[in-house]
Formats: sequence, structure tokens, C-alpha cells
Amino acid sequence: MAAPASSSSATNIMLAIYEKKTVAVDLYRPLRNYIVFNYSEREAQNLEDDLETLKEMRNNIERSSAADSLPARRDLLQNYFKALTAVESRFPISPDKDHVNSVTFTWHDAFKNKNKASQQNIHLEKAAILFNLGAVHSQIGLTFDRSTVEGRRQASHSFIAAAGAFAFLRDNAATKASIGSSTTVDVSVECAGMLERLMLAQAQECVFENTIAKGSTPGVCSKISRQVGLYYEEALAALNIAPLTQHFDKTWLSHVQLKAALFYAEACYRYSLELHEKEEIAEEIARLKSGIGALTDAKKSSPKGAAQQILDAINKLETNLNRNLERAMKENDRVYLMRVPQASSLQPLPAFAMVKPLNMTEVLDASKDKMFASLVPDSSAKALSRYTEMVDDIIRTQAEKLQQGSELARVSLKEMNLPDSILALEGHSVLPTALWEDVEAVQISGGPAGLESELQQLRDLKRVNHELLVQTEELLQKESAEDAQFRTQFGTRWTRPQSTTLTKNLQDRLNRFAGNLKQAAESDVKIERSVRENMALMSILDRRPIESALPTLAKPIMSLDANEDAVVGTLKQSLRQLETLGAQRAGLEDMLKDMKRKDDILPKLMTSTGSYEDLFRKEIAKYNHICEEISQNLQAQEQLLIHIQGQNRQFAGTFNIEDYKAACEKCYKHIEAAVAKYREIKENINEGLKFYVTLQDAITSVKQQCSDFVMTRSMQCREMIEDVQRQMSGLSFQDGKNSGNNNNNNNYSYPAAAPPQRTSSQPESGPQPPYYHHQQPPPAYAQAQHHQPPPQQPPYGQQQPPPPYHGGSPYPPPQQGQQPPGSGYEYGQPAYPGWQGSYYNARGPQPGTFPRPPYTVSNPYPPNQSGYYKQ
Repeated sequence: MAAPASSSSATNIMLAIYEKKTVAVDLYRPLRNYIVFNYSEREAQNLEDDLETLKEMRNNIERSSAADSLPARRDLLQNYFKALTAVESRFPISPDKDHVNSVTFTWHDAFKNKNKASQQNIHLEKAAILFNLGAVHSQIGLTFDRSTVEGRRQASHSFIAAAGAFAFLRDNAATKASIGSSTTVDVSVECAGMLERLMLAQAQECVFENTIAKGSTPGVCSKISRQVGLYYEEALAALNIAPLTQHFDKTWLSHVQLKAALFYAEACYRYSLELHEKEEIAEEIARLKSGIGALTDAKKSSPKGAAQQILDAINKLETNLNRNLERAMKENDRVYLMRVPQASSLQPLPAFAMVKPLNMTEVLDASKDKMFASLVPDSSAKALSRYTEMVDDIIRTQAEKLQQGSELARVSLKEMNLPDSILALEGHSVLPTALWEDVEAVQISGGPAGLESELQQLRDLKRVNHELLVQTEELLQKESAEDAQFRTQFGTRWTRPQSTTLTKNLQDRLNRFAGNLKQAAESDVKIERSVRENMALMSILDRRPIESALPTLAKPIMSLDANEDAVVGTLKQSLRQLETLGAQRAGLEDMLKDMKRKDDILPKLMTSTGSYEDLFRKEIAKYNHICEEISQNLQAQEQLLIHIQGQNRQFAGTFNIEDYKAACEKCYKHIEAAVAKYREIKENINEGLKFYVTLQDAITSVKQQCSDFVMTRSMQCREMIEDVQRQMSGLSFQDGKNSGNNNNNNNYSYPAAAPPQRTSSQPESGPQPPYYHHQQPPPAYAQAQHHQPPPQQPPYGQQQPPPPYHGGSPYPPPQQGQQPPGSGYEYGQPAYPGWQGSYYNARGPQPGTFPRPPYTVSNPYPPNQSGYYKQ
């Protein structure tokens, strides 16, 4: 697959590509039969020489041998490709019964000879010939003595030609050849691109060696070496991805990988020499370390099988790098004392490409080839096609002239600020389109005048949240007071847990809600202050129409000759003339298209006995008058624009246009600033509204929990009162026990000895709270207390939304998938199951749990803060 060169230079080992192998195929008989069938036997006899030449070239392609001259092989491949181009345009090769269907081209993969592809079309044949052309050029490159300057120059040219052949394959034939199930990887787009990069790398490498031989500066050598490395790196990247991965021998991968590292390190070495001359010791050390690291990594990670010459070159370069590094570090430690930068902070090494693929378009151009030149399938159709191309060229050329004329007029008027200046004088000033759209959006959303109503919505929502919070706290306070009253009344007989124990987490959440409501109110005050302070700036946005806020262009107060009206009238007349010329151009373009649509000379071609050229000249002449009109139109516009420029200078001097422009620019900036401030305040208000709505849902949910808790405790209270009253009336303990067993679905029991078990989801300290279920009768409480642990209910407050006015958005986002409270609650647990993070944190931030409260530092706007806090 790869043929290493024998060179005295240890670094100059390079690769060449072997040709693809093919199977014999007969082109003579199928093509001749096609000519006889579709044309005549006489036509076939006239083309006998061309058919024999094609047959001989194909036979020579099949019989490639090592004894063949490589330049002769190259010429054969180029000539055969041109012949294939001529065949493709005249002989349709495909399985179709009306085509040349007895020809099948078969080619083996150049890198895995066992793989082969067979296709009944000419695309695979052309792709294979292009591949072999690139391979032969690469082999020619290895024949030169690269120990000399001239030998390296000639080798570089051959590798450039090889890169051109592979690039032509990639761009023109690889895609077509890869269509269908029968194909090989070597003619794929990916493989052709990889081989192009490899050939360019070797060509640039020859240039680099000549640069060293000529004694160029280290900086120049570094740039050229770096480009060699980049080409090898691109080839390596292609080898490591499908479809090339696992397709090439490991020696390919090892060769390319080590070469890439070698020339990167070489670039670092040459660049460090230049840095040493400039006494930039710190960067010199960093570059040397980077080069050493690249070589070390490459030797460790590259597959085995690399040529010993490359390994020797790497070891030699590594020695030079280490020697210079040791010297530079000593000098830095003793003299310079500079801080050595990290390799990641260094700028990429500069590179300079000295080679590029040879353009093969001219080399492989078959337009001048005479093979099968007399074989014209349909002369009339061919002539019509040529005439159509001539007409299209006229239409295209004239259309481009018309478009350029219109664009010239537009740009010229814009530079003169026309017709905007005339419109401003008439009281019809206009805003720039983008700014006008921004103002329209602001006015549609209510404008600055509508901000007060939105601020009132904030106040109303804050009031509603506060009222809900107060109502919820009153529920808990009332229940706690009743519990304390009965505990005082019955003393030790009142055995159920205290309310303050069970509602601790609920009360903590309510406290946090209250604290953050206070913080939110402070932010609201800032919004209101921002609205007041910037209302004067934003009030311009309430002007309707907004153009009424723009400055006006008026006549001068004093005039010596009172010719203002004449100046304006002359300028307006010229603008109307310019508009008329534009309308004429549009009409001329439509006339051209309409004439082409109606232009059908096929009947004349089919009956013509003379020269087609004479007929073409006669028919094309009917377009001449339109072309002349277009030319006259453009000339008239050119002269008119010159007049308009002079008239506009007089107009600008009369009406002081420069001051008007400055006033307009000042007004535009005012409007832009007002729009920006309005959007900022609007965004803050929207965030506030969103926050209060979300908080209201959270407080409402907690209030429902509290209501359920109070209801359940009330039911407990009634039953316990009855039990205590029976005990106080003298009932025996045994009677009470029997009564409890007979009615175990109606009474609660509170064991006084062993404390209830605590589940893993409950706090480490504090009494076990009973499990409440607002849809079950009270006995479920006692059942849960005595016989089974509480269900694994998500603990309240485990995940709650972030506090308001923090981070990227001052309000918590809506919770995804948030469910209403379940059928039971563990009131000893945190009080809001499923809520993502707390809204509030009145007691200060907890590391890792709650963000920092707002307005506690000098800068109230943390990074990435949304517009809620913008002043």
C-alpha cells in the first residue's frame, strides 16, 4: 500500500499510493453495436479508429506493470480519462435495454485488494482512473533524489499534482461512484480527501527541507513546518473516523500520527529559537515543553510499525528540545526570573501554506479532444441548445446591468439622504425601520403610561399574599390556643402531642414566606422608584405617531434671495425623473423575458439548409433594440444623478441639513434609550407578577395543609375529651380497654411509655408526629400510631423553589409536574411536599440550599442578574 522512499535524510521518508487493479472489459463491440443500431453502419466505420484507440487504451490500463514508465503511465491515464468524458456524453452505459447494457466495470480496492466493486455505468471507471492518476503522481514523487534542492522541488510538484488528482476525484467523481451497493472505500469522498491532505503534507515537507537548506530564518521555518503538521493532522483525523477507520494498515496510522507530532515539535523548536533571540525566555520555555510533550504523547499512543527513520528523527529532535529547554530554564532562573505561561494560554503557532492542489480542470479538459467528434445524436436539438445558451447569455447580461443600475440609484440617494430630507421638509419624517418596529412593540404593550396599572397589579398581588399568610397563621394560632386550653384544663390526662411540636415546620415555612414577602416589597419599591425617575425619559414613547417627536426641517428664518421653493421644486422634479427611469428599467426587463418566452426557432432549424451561424445571427438581432434602450436608460440615469448631487448640495446649504441630521441622531438615541429602559422595567414587572402568582399557589397549598391539620386535630380533641371525661367519671380501666377494643375504628390511643418509631424521612429529634389522612375517619390515626409506620410521604419542604429576586430570574419558575397534596400529611415533616426549593429564607442563607438574599451587599445585581434590579 505504501512505498517508502530511500533517502539519506532521516526525516524524509514518505508514502506513495499503489494503483487500483481492474478486470478486463470489452468496450469495442458494445459501443460499435450502439452506433450501428442508433446511427448507421457507415457511421460506425467512420469511427473505427476512435473505437480502436479506446480499446487499446483500456487494454493498456489493464496491463500495468512495474516496468512501465511512470510518466507514460500518467499520460495514458490522462488521455483515457478524456476519452471516457467523450464516451459519457455520447454512449449511455447502464442496464437499460436501449443503452449500452453489456458493459460492466470492475475495480479492486487499492488498500484491501479482496474488496471489489462492479457497476454498469461509467462513474466507477472515471473515479478509478482519477485515483490511479493520483497514485502514479505520488509514485513519481518518490523517484526524485530528495537529498538535493532540485530533487525536492520536483518531488514537491509531483505531490502537488497527486493532491490535485485526488481533489478532482473528491469533487467530481467520488459521489457518483459511491452510489449503489457495489462500491469501495478507496474512491469515497472521505478517502480522496484524506489522500489529498497527505500529498499536500509531503509536498509542504519538501518545501520545508529546502527552506532549511537555504538557511531561512527560524521564524519562516517554523511557519512552514507548522503547516506540514497541520496537513498531517487533517489526514490523521480522517483516518480515525468512518469509513476509513479500520480500513488502513496500522503502519499508515502510525506514520501519519508520528509525522504530525514531529512537525509540530519542529515548529515549536524553530519558533523557540526566534524567541530566544528576542529574549522572550518564558514563552520559549513553554514552547519547548509543548513540543516535548507532543513527541512523548505520540510515541506512547501511536500504533507499532512506524519506520525507524521517523523514530530516529523524533529522538534527535527531542534531544535538541531538551537541551535548549535546560539552557532556557537556567537563564530564566539566574537572570530573567519570568513566570512561564501555561501551554493552554499560548497562541496557536503561525503557519504558512506554500503548496495547494494542482487544478486538474485544464489538464483533463476534453473539449478539444477530437474523439467521436462527428457523432452528434441530434443536430437540430444541439443547435437549439446552443441558440438557447446565446439568448440566456444576453438576458443574463442585460438583467445584471439593470440590477446594477437600480442598486446604484438606491445607494446614491441614501448617501444624499434623499428623499427623506424632502419628506422631513413636508412634515413626514420617518424613523429607521428597526427603531420604528421597536417603538410599535412598546406602544402595543401599553407604553410607559400603562406601567402604573401593572404596578398596581403588583401591589394587589402582594396584598393578597399577605392576607393569605395572615389567615394561615391565624388557623394555626387558634388551634394551638385550644390545645393549650385543654392541656391546662385536663393536665396530665391530656396526652396528645402539643400543637407547637407538630406545626413547627409549617410555622417555619410561614416565617420564611413572610420574610421574603418583605424582601419582595423592597424590590417592588425599587421598581416604582425606577419608573418615577425614568418616566421623563420614556414619555416620548407615548407620542402617537412617534414621528411627531422627531425634529422638523423648516425653511430658514431669513433668506436673501427667497429661492427656497425653487430649490426644492427642482430637486423634486429630478427625483421624479429618476423614479421614471427606474420604472422604465423594470419594463425593459419584462420585455426581455417575454421575448425569450415567445422565441421558438425550432421549426426554422429543422427546415434550414444553410449555416446555423447565419440563422443565429439573424434571430439574435431582434434583441438588439432592447439592449440599446437599456444602455440609453443607464446613461440617462448617470447624468441625472450628477445633476441631483449638485441640486442636493444647494438644498443642504439652504436648509442647514447638517444640523437637522444631528438633531435626528440625538432623537434616535433618546428613543433607543427609552425603549431599552422600558423593556428593562417591563421585564422586572413581569418577573414580579410571575413571582407573586407562584407564591400565592404555594401559600394556598400550605393553608390547605393547615386546614386539614386543624380539622383532624379537632376530631381528635372531641374523642379525647370523651375519653378523659369517662376516666374522670370513675369508669374502670378494664372497661375502658374493652370499649377501646370493641370500637378500635372510632378511638385513638396514645401509649405513654415507648415513643413512636421514627421513619428515615423524619427529623432526628422531636416527637413522632401522627399520620393524618383527611379522607379517612379518625381511627386511622390510632391504627397508624400503634400498628404500622407512617407511609413514605414526601417530606414537606424537601425541595422548594429558590427565593425571589435572586440569580438569573428574581422569581421561581413554575414547577413541572407539581401535584396537589396527597391524601395524608406528616405534619411533623417539612410542610410542603414536592415543592422545589424555598421561596424565602428569612433567617439567612444556608450554604448549598438557599441563594443569598437580595440587597445584602453593596452591589445589588449579581452576575447574570435579570432585569428586575436594573436601574
